[in-house]
Amino acid sequence: MELNEQAFKSELSRIFKANGLSSHLNLEKSEKFLTLTKRMLEENEKYNLTAITEPNKIILNHYADCVKLAAKLPKGATLIDVGCGAGFPTLPLAIVRDDLKITAIDSTAKRIAYVEQTAKILGLCGVTAITMRAEDGAKLPEYRERFDFATARAVAEMRVLCELCLPFVKVGGSMIAMKGKNAEFELSGAKKAVAVLGGKDAKVETVTLIGDAENASHPMIIIDKKTKTPPAYPRPYAQISKKPL
Repeated sequence: MELNEQAFKSELSRIFKANGLSSHLNLEKSEKFLTLTKRMLEENEKYNLTAITEPNKIILNHYADCVKLAAKLPKGATLIDVGCGAGFPTLPLAIVRDDLKITAIDSTAKRIAYVEQTAKILGLCGVTAITMRAEDGAKLPEYRERFDFATARAVAEMRVLCELCLPFVKVGGSMIAMKGKNAEFELSGAKKAVAVLGGKDAKVETVTLIGDAENASHPMIIIDKKTKTPPAYPRPYAQISKKPL
């Protein structure tokens, strides 16, 4: 797919401005978003990275949506992106916030290779990409309760997601899940999981994206980590999915 570079940069600037994100853009970052888009579209058939291929929709639904997370992250924060897929929110966040230390994990080696190579091409020094299942990684001392934040985007329902994410978060940190329309229902069913895994003060916020014809919105669930996760968790994935907390 041929990308009109000037039109892309103009649309990027316009959409970021409409969503209150202009402070995150400059010439260098615009170039990086352009390079990311070109690479993602080129590699999409090989890796099945995204169903969204129209540049304006990529900017709104992938880039602006992920960059909105930046306001939640203090300077120098450590973050683990669980089930990073095509690198969202890892890559957009790393472009606009080079102070962040981001670890991206996914069980699919091809996707991690894509994220790792893309981060290198873009000069994103704060990104580490690792092929790893979350339930395995969270048992390792170098990852367990080592991060200020764990993020997940369209990975699993909340009872499962809590067990995959909260063990990575240090006490005093937070888990942030970017969810769909059933977030309130999912969260109400995940109260036991939140409590057992050390979470507290779960809340739902709405992320609004201002587009062309209409606005879009989706819920974002934030769970603060108050106590350590018991050593028994996370369980093997077969148990997590068969008997969610």
